[in-house]
Amino acid sequence: MSLKERLQEDWKLAMKSKDSFKSGVLSMARAAILYSEKNDGKALDDDQVIAVISKEVKQRRESIVEFKKGNRPDLVEQTNKEIEILLDYLPQQLTEEEIMEIVKAAVIEVGANSIKDMGKVMAYVQPKVRGKADGKTVSQMVKQQLM
Repeated sequence: MSLKERLQEDWKLAMKSKDSFKSGVLSMARAAILYSEKNDGKALDDDQVIAVISKEVKQRRESIVEFKKGNRPDLVEQTNKEIEILLDYLPQQLTEEEIMEIVKAAVIEVGANSIKDMGKVMAYVQPKVRGKADGKTVSQMVKQQLM
């Protein structure tokens, strides 16, 4: 079963069990996938679906920062619950230690020795962590390693 089909089935189950919160989150994810398919003019494979869901998670994490600034703990809690639901459809997330190992290997592989080489390192790391780690976290670790 493809990831898109699993999302569809889980959405149906949430609708049948009258779990409006989960069905709403899955409906938004499905809408983002359909929008992407319409723009591309073709069906998305699992890797592309993961990219769309990762983008949805990233947007929600950015929203949490703004909700905290606006002193809206209710929205922070709701958004965290949405992220938990969406993370079920992404590959197992890497730990910071695992990310750092990949970053260190990339620095050695591309021969990076200064912050100017960050683009090369990121180009090497991104395919290995796509969908498994937050890009902002990876970027900060690469900067830390190159400084």
